[in-house]
Amino acid sequence: MARIVVIGAGMGAMAAAARLAVAGHRVTVFERTATYGGAVGRFERDGFAFDTGPGLLQVPAVYRDLFVKTGKEPLEACVDLVQVDPAARHVFADGTEVSLPNASRAGVVSALDEAMGAGAGERWGDFLVRAREAWDRTRRPLLEEPLWRDWQILGEREPYPALRQRRLLRTRTAGRLAEVGAWELGDPRLAALLESYALGYGLDPRAVPASAAVLPYMEHAFGAWYVRGGIRELARAVYERCVARRVEFIFGATVERIIEKDGRAAGLETADGTVVEADFVVGGPPELLRSLMGRGELYGGEAPEPHPGSRSRGRAVVCLALRGPREAGTAHRTVVHSTDRAGELHHTFGTGAPPPHPTVWVDRPDDPRLRPDDAHESVVLTATVPSLARYDWAAAGAADAFTDRMVAAAERAVPDLRERMLWREVRTPLDTLRETGSEAGGVPAPALAGQEGVLLRPANATAVPGLFAVGGWAHPGGGLPHAGMSGALVAGLIVEGPDFRGSQ
Repeated sequence: MARIVVIGAGMGAMAAAARLAVAGHRVTVFERTATYGGAVGRFERDGFAFDTGPGLLQVPAVYRDLFVKTGKEPLEACVDLVQVDPAARHVFADGTEVSLPNASRAGVVSALDEAMGAGAGERWGDFLVRAREAWDRTRRPLLEEPLWRDWQILGEREPYPALRQRRLLRTRTAGRLAEVGAWELGDPRLAALLESYALGYGLDPRAVPASAAVLPYMEHAFGAWYVRGGIRELARAVYERCVARRVEFIFGATVERIIEKDGRAAGLETADGTVVEADFVVGGPPELLRSLMGRGELYGGEAPEPHPGSRSRGRAVVCLALRGPREAGTAHRTVVHSTDRAGELHHTFGTGAPPPHPTVWVDRPDDPRLRPDDAHESVVLTATVPSLARYDWAAAGAADAFTDRMVAAAERAVPDLRERMLWREVRTPLDTLRETGSEAGGVPAPALAGQEGVLLRPANATAVPGLFAVGGWAHPGGGLPHAGMSGALVAGLIVEGPDFRGSQ
């Protein structure tokens, strides 16, 4: 039995802790805040409750596997997991609206044809076929296996099979996601639909590789899922599974340094001077581990170093308490697309200022546990914004001014929104920094292949024996499914050793 200390109680860290405890190890988690879950947060007031992190879950099989491998109770016995339908309603700049059925190619094709004209659905359906090929080529190395030692190979080949197109005397193929939208989809609304999946993860569709096509494919293939009571209930279930497997949690404990002995990670020291010896240390992000080790390098120069331009942006979240009931037939999620998409990308990824006309995700779950009674409604607005590295969210009026823009955009989906509003709670990258410690309050994106590996994340196994990186800033990147797989990979590397190649 090994002694293992885990720094942080995010989803990836808890997934690793549960698996390691089941393997017979003694695991202790040190969390500097008062609770678990990391970015999977919750805000409550006056009988209203809101998810302040992810609002939906993709690829629930990752967490089903976690619960099967760590106990007799399956995931569905611990949370009420439901598939939302439609997966999302979209409101485009020109007023076009379309509701996309959940995990139904035929349904999506039909809906797009009806909303945008004959042929639109077929073009999107053909794109999903190509996106599936990119998914099949990258699923194992980017989600289910430790990062290859020769990770550069993942950057050399673009896995998305872009169409070759003759243009005058030249042949062109899309290398960026925005080019896929412009050259292959043939409709600005379809292009906006495609680009919204990258934007939702804080990525610039003009810069990310075409392999980002896997992001909409994940929703199409595996559906969009909700946990009754909010996605925070998933974090609770993972935490309780850890406790049931005798993982010890110490909250309010700030780790000051990782102890190194004979060139190996050998424990940690907390801010109050407590020293804990261990055989393995697990934590993240890698930048934090580097700081706690007092080292300039954790990987011996052999890990991918994300290009500064590829780093994810932050997230603005507005929690709205509304009077009046939720209308029957309301979509769980509505994406209100920017009326100035070029301007939105220019500001968010160029000038570093919040966009005047943001794309806003409007979540309206039909969930009695999130509202005081059926005469009220709990709504969450989300938008991608520059992180603290690019914009001063602490400046007087900055958060409220951008919130007004988000509410104005959301009124295109909820026309009576302002009249129904009782109060609002605004959260910016400042809150993300305080609650998760992520650099500049940014939100990590999933790892992607292609484009010389600029969107790969550092490996889980570092060059320091006994030290492992877990969570969204390490392989395989951000997102709830990726966090769960990060925990599985770290546990596998510790239990089975460096030759571990992932689940079969």
